[in-house]
Amino acid sequence: MTGKITTNNYEDMMRYKTSVIELLLLTLLLIIPITSCSNDKLEDYDGNVYEIVQIGNQTWMAENLKVTHYRDGTPIPNITEWQRWQKLSTGAYAVYENNEKYAQTYGYLYNWYAATDVRNIAPRGWHVPTDAEWKELEMTLGMSQSEVNIRRYRGTNEGSKLASNAILWEKGRKSGDLEFDSEFGTSGFNALPGGSRRDWDGFFLDMGSQAEFWTATEIPNNGAYNRLILYNYTGITRGIETLRTGFPIRLVKD
Repeated sequence: MTGKITTNNYEDMMRYKTSVIELLLLTLLLIIPITSCSNDKLEDYDGNVYEIVQIGNQTWMAENLKVTHYRDGTPIPNITEWQRWQKLSTGAYAVYENNEKYAQTYGYLYNWYAATDVRNIAPRGWHVPTDAEWKELEMTLGMSQSEVNIRRYRGTNEGSKLASNAILWEKGRKSGDLEFDSEFGTSGFNALPGGSRRDWDGFFLDMGSQAEFWTATEIPNNGAYNRLILYNYTGITRGIETLRTGFPIRLVKD
């Protein structure tokens, strides 16, 4: 006896297939973890949304952090007075020249204590990069293994690749300066010259000429590693600064 597909049989089969597909989709939704990253965006505790960029095997923020709370909701103190800033041994942030108009473009300036506080300044799934993770980024952009461990100005044009928005940078005067490199702004990292806050007197300086970033790697009794991009140099400086210094922060995905 030959089987024959009737209209009722066909409709039953389609309903069965639809049910199976819906069950599979529901299962996927339940097992995929919810993170703070959605496609090409990242959202912090305060609801600020940031662009992100894939560079090699790493995913980075493409903007400076401007969150005012740790992950658990604890406020990060905003210290405006230089007398208090110079004595800090706990986490704090500032906005350049205590003027909120700069925050939207350049983010906030955090001391190292805030960057590495156990309550976490980063949303779940993200963290402040270590010195080693910065090295990985730099080598992805072309820095040699022999240069990456040096503590000073190094590299070829990796700084130019990370920087962007030439109009915000102090104008270079010679062909070897940051913005004149042919690969200026090509990485999508969008480093901007947001300046810093000095540790010993709380003075704000270097907006327009320098982009600086913390790493999470401390040098005992000495400070912590940072990165510096200068308007008149195409490479990247690997330096050490005291923990009270205020720098912008970029996060990298876990």
